[in-house]
Amino acid sequence: MTKSDLVTLLAEKEKLAETTAKRIVNMVFNGFTEELKNGGRVEIRGFGSFTVKNYGGYTGRNPMSGKNIPVKPKRMPFFKVGKELKERVDG
Repeated sequence: MTKSDLVTLLAEKEKLAETTAKRIVNMVFNGFTEELKNGGRVEIRGFGSFTVKNYGGYTGRNPMSGKNIPVKPKRMPFFKVGKELKERVDG
């Protein structure tokens, strides 16, 4: 399912205009993004939780030239699936 599929589904199920449904979906995604950027955590009971993991810098290797290059530390979003979702998907 893509973001546009989600917008269309929301518009159909709730009898909303597509522009309204798109605004709602964007507000939810933007809220998640802002919370994660600020170091927070997003938890949806029964579905899962989103957190940010911090990875330290390291020395990598350029496969083309073979030279060592420094890789900067980074923050990556991480999703942990909830127990209820696991059980529903597993059958």
